[in-house]
Amino acid sequence: MSKVIVADCGSYDIQLLKSKINSGIELLGGWERFVSPGMKVLLKINLIGPKTPDSAAITHTAFVQALTQILKELGCTVWIGDSSGGAIGGISPTTRSFAVSGLEDMAKKEGAIIKNFDKEGVAAVQPESGCTDKMYIARPMFEADFVINLPKFKTHSAAVYTGAVKNLFGCIPGLRKAEYHKIAATPDKFGEVIADIHKAVDVGLHIMDGITAMQGEGPTAGEPYHAGKILMSTDPLALDTVALAMLGVKVDNVPMLVTAGERGLGESRLDKIEIAGDYVAPPRLQGFRLPKRYVRKRENVNSAIMVKIINFLKSRPRINLRSCKHCNMCVESCPAGAINRDTKKIDYGKCIECMCCHELCQYKAVELKRDYRLADIILRIFNMS
Repeated sequence: MSKVIVADCGSYDIQLLKSKINSGIELLGGWERFVSPGMKVLLKINLIGPKTPDSAAITHTAFVQALTQILKELGCTVWIGDSSGGAIGGISPTTRSFAVSGLEDMAKKEGAIIKNFDKEGVAAVQPESGCTDKMYIARPMFEADFVINLPKFKTHSAAVYTGAVKNLFGCIPGLRKAEYHKIAATPDKFGEVIADIHKAVDVGLHIMDGITAMQGEGPTAGEPYHAGKILMSTDPLALDTVALAMLGVKVDNVPMLVTAGERGLGESRLDKIEIAGDYVAPPRLQGFRLPKRYVRKRENVNSAIMVKIINFLKSRPRINLRSCKHCNMCVESCPAGAINRDTKKIDYGKCIECMCCHELCQYKAVELKRDYRLADIILRIFNMS
């Protein structure tokens, strides 16, 4: 049976973080189960873009610092790695992201090594799904002796939720991410890409920063929500299943995670997951707001009718020119080339609704709007948004 540790943690105080993480790891068998002195341990963080720790968009710098200190005390060499999304001037902003987040300075202070996945080279693997002939994954994922996944607890405007399973997409360096969004243009097909990455790499532990989560229009344009939780597991899907239960959401409402279950990435049945730590059942996060595009499945509604309801209620990205800084992050990051560089108008005939433009805009200029005002009224009546 998969086990997920859910621990209360009220702040990013380093000593508190270390105590809570160490206590949780003891319940999973202790650090000696996972690492030993002399090992190179890679912390695969969520560094989606040039964001500060208080934005709730990235794995908090203090959270990474706490893990770094723990592993250094255990005699390990610590690597901190990721590749940010998007492009400005044809260049991924990962280097800037490490600086803006404070992770670069923290790594120097703690004696950790930054691994910018855009610069470390790649290893070619054969994806099991056959979505493409070869998949190129950042080489440090294979060079480390042990990998710990450090996702952020966030909503996602296209995928509903992003956590332990989705966080490994950052193993794809630089602008290659856009290629996979284009190849896998639907959530279930994108789930195949994510599953291929998990199958190709060996990640032994998942520790989620859910102290300050992101609600609403995540993964970058939402608002912080103080959840005060740390989740830990060796099973990424089980961890995400518990996190979703904390939001009142079932896995079958998140197509990417449905695919993950079908591909054998872990346990998605809540009754088959042991919850330990400060809870024996998923604690509900009261008042947590889900993305506008999220529509709960109704078991007693005909599937054809449900598709029509979802199409009516869904929102689409639109660029607010008053907020736009014309950095062209949205234009250069659009896998389908659907955004006009000069006018910033979106060609919805080309748009694949991957939401990369919304996800990667640093100025929250890409807004999600519904085509019908009636849809907003319906959602408010049924409390679905």
